[in-house]
This record gives sequence, C-alpha cells and structure tokens, in this order.
Amino acid sequence: MAPRVLIADKLSPAAVDIFKQRGVEADVKTGLSKDELLKIIGDYDGLAVRSATKADKDVIAAAAKKLKVIGRAGIGVDNVDIPAATAAGIVVMNTPFGNSITTAEHAIAMMFACARQLPAADLSTQAGKWEKNRFMGVELYGKTLGLIGAGNIGSIVADRALGLKMKVVAYDPFLSPERAVEMGVEKVELDQLLARADVITLHTPLTDKTRNILSAENLARTKKGVLIVNCARGGLVDEAALRKLLDEGHVGGAAFDVFVEEPAKENVLFGAENFIATPHLGASTVEAQENVALQVAEQMSDYLLTGAVTNALNSPSVTAEEAPRLKPFVALAEKLGGFAGQMVDFGIKAIDIAYEGEVSALNTRPLTAAALSGVLRPMLEDVNMVSAPAVAKERGITVSESKQDDSPVYESLVRITITTEKGKRSFAGSLLAGAPRVVEVKGMDLDAPFAPTMLYVNNLDKPGFIGNLGALLAEAGVNIATFNLGRVAAGEDAICLVGVDQDPDAALLGKIQALPHVKEARALRF
Repeated sequence: MAPRVLIADKLSPAAVDIFKQRGVEADVKTGLSKDELLKIIGDYDGLAVRSATKADKDVIAAAAKKLKVIGRAGIGVDNVDIPAATAAGIVVMNTPFGNSITTAEHAIAMMFACARQLPAADLSTQAGKWEKNRFMGVELYGKTLGLIGAGNIGSIVADRALGLKMKVVAYDPFLSPERAVEMGVEKVELDQLLARADVITLHTPLTDKTRNILSAENLARTKKGVLIVNCARGGLVDEAALRKLLDEGHVGGAAFDVFVEEPAKENVLFGAENFIATPHLGASTVEAQENVALQVAEQMSDYLLTGAVTNALNSPSVTAEEAPRLKPFVALAEKLGGFAGQMVDFGIKAIDIAYEGEVSALNTRPLTAAALSGVLRPMLEDVNMVSAPAVAKERGITVSESKQDDSPVYESLVRITITTEKGKRSFAGSLLAGAPRVVEVKGMDLDAPFAPTMLYVNNLDKPGFIGNLGALLAEAGVNIATFNLGRVAAGEDAICLVGVDQDPDAALLGKIQALPHVKEARALRF
C-alpha cells in the first residue's frame, strides 16, 4: 500500500507532482482547524507543513500510531513539538538550505534600505515633496558588519558583505577558527562585536540562550548610530529597549522582518524614526518557495520509500545511496539489540556497540540507534530508532561506540555489550547472504539465524540434554524450526538457540529449567 502524506499548508503544486511521481499519495488540505486536523491525521504516514499548521503534542498523540515523518518546508520548526515527535518515533525534517540565499539577500536589502532610508524617502518623494536634505544616509563601504550567528545564512550574508568591501566580525560559539578563516571573517566574542559593529545582523535560531541576545543592556553597549537588521526570528531583540534607543538616536536605524508576535498588526517599534518593517518575507521569493517545496517532497518521499533520512532534527542522516547498504545492518543491529534486551533482567547502566570489519566504514549512527531501540523495546514497547537515543539519555544510560577495521572471522561483526548492576553480557552478530545471524553469546561461538520465536537455553554440556529438551518440546506440541549449539568445551558451559514454530509457555519453560544441568531458559521473540 502506497504511503499517504497530508499537505496541510500551501506548497508549490510541483511538490504534489513529486510525491505522485515517486508513488506517494498526497492530499492537499490547507487551512484546517486543530480539531479538523486531529480527526484525520491518524490516516497519514507523513505531514508536510510550512509555518501555519501547528504539529503540537495533541496532533502528534493523535498521529502516533501511523505517522512516520513531519516535513517542514523551511528552516524554522517552532510549530513542531520535536520532543513529542521524538518520543513518538516520528522523524522531523526541515529544509535548511532551500531558502538560504533568499533570506540572506533580504537581510542585505534591509541593510541597504536602512542605511539610505529608502522607504521613508520613497513615501516623501511620491507625496510630492523633494526633501533631498532630510534623507542623509550612511555609506556601507569600509564599515564593520557584526554577524550574530555564522551558520548557513550568516555565511552567505558575510560573503555578500565582503563583496561590498565591508569588514565582517562574527559571534557564534559553534564557529571554528578554521571556518572563520575560510569565510573571511574575524571570530569575536559578543562584547567585542557590540563595541565594533556599525551594522549588526542576526542569523541564529530562537533558543533559551539566544532569546533577547540583544537585550536592553547589550543594545546600550553598541556604537552610536548602529544599524540593526533582524531577518531571523522574533524575540532575539528586546523590542521595547530598541524603540527607546531609536527614539533617543543612539541606534541609527533598524530593519525587522520578524517580530515577537506575528502577525504583527501592532508593535512597539512601529512608527519609530528610521524603522523598516516587512511581514516575514525572508523566504518569500518564487525561487525559495519552489526550492523548499521540492526539497521537502523529495526528503519525505525518500524516507517513506527507502528509509533515507535527510535534514532530520531528531534522527541520524542516511543518504539515499547509503540506505540500501545500511538496511541489512540496521536489521541486524535491531535484532541483536532485541536479543540483548531480552537477556537482561537488571537495570542497564551502559550499552557499548562495537563495529568490526567492513561495517565500521559505514555510517554507524543509524545502526547504533537501531541497536538501542532493540535493547530498550522489551522494557519500553513503543521505543524505536528515532526515540531510542533520547530515551537512553533520559534514563542515564551511557551509550558508546567503537570501531575497528578488521574482524578476525567475519567480513562484518556487530557486538553489543550491556553493563548492568550485576555485571556485563556480550552478544555478537553478523550477516550471511544479507540475513542477520547470532554468532556469539557469553563468549561462545555459534551460528544461528533469527526466528520470530526462539528458545534460549544455557546448560552444562552433558550427554542426554538434547534428547531431553526435544522430548519436552514434542510433548508440549512445539515444533523445532532451527537448532544451533555453542559451547566452551566438552562438559563445560554451553548454549542452544532453538527456532520454534509455537510460543513456549511459562509451564514449558519451567520444565526446561528443571532439566539436569540447565542454568537458564528463556523464550525470545523478534
């Protein structure tokens, strides 16, 4: 059955065409009320939105049984409850690069408009006035531009500003010195930027750390006559404090495309001298709207059809090229994790996943996420690849990865070691003809395919055990599909993994546990 996607906000018709060409059913239903959305969202595998539709915890709860992906055509995901989506195992994607150039160009345009007071001069001139002496602008050549945020959009603004022969300083805790040199900007602390910048532009998301980053205190520390441009997010600047400094003449001008409350029908900044406002037009060009719509349709289709994950905010990325190669290893990691999780009865303190051989050269983050979901699922039924890393972190479980190029026996080997309050248990698996197999338990080698239901028995290797086990299974009407053995040495510790066609009940497990020399018996389900 073809995956179904609900397009809840207006997207380019080309996006609908992409979904259909890729074999994904797409229903366009825009302008839905929350109640209307809640009634139908449970029928869809994917939800495509812009900024109008709110995918809050209620919507995600109503969609959790089926919804696999939420795609935001644009960069900001303020309208998506990412923690709720993660807990529900829903991948959240955005399109961070589709409107980058358009947004950067809007910031540059706002900077020019502010520097030369273009909107006010236009109104005055068209009103029949000729106030040539009133509109004295400032030249941008040789001035210092201060970037707050030097990511994708910020770097494009820096490039354009350098082309205007401006000097560029940048404050961004995540900007490496090497990347700053590559961009041609000087990396500075915020205090330095405030003291030196003739123009400040903001290009950072709104977080607890960036909220009011241009506070009343920080605005007061800027150069007299500074120009401030915000085409990023409302809430990065204290609007009331900025209005005061505009009125006092300390700030020479400001140009905002975004506001704390939108739509901004009224705002404390409106009417201030040399203040320019646009209605969140940063991404509003024909090219950008087309780009983000096409991008989100491609990304969602790739994920629903192949498992490729691009620009996800809560899941490891997997390229379309990687997805087919990773698929069997994801299955191995998840089943091996499920094996390990069902073998543990005490609180998990740490999980280590080791990759040996060819698999170590692959993108192992999705494999680790799959292994974690397998380990945790016996305890937390609804956990999956998306939610597992967050769930492990919430529970204080230490997760580590290790890699080595060579594997002594297998082309690729995955080993999961669980540390509990009682000690460690290790399990290893590999692929045979693309199918997952268990190849080591408790340090004992064996070679067992996974079956939907399996019986695990740990015993001393003594004559008669296999016959006794077979008799008990026959007596209970449980048919053996596969039977695999491993041992340390004759007469010592041994294990058997039996694929069975019927689910062993507690009574049967009790009888197996009571057999001579049996240490442990468990039913495993995959």
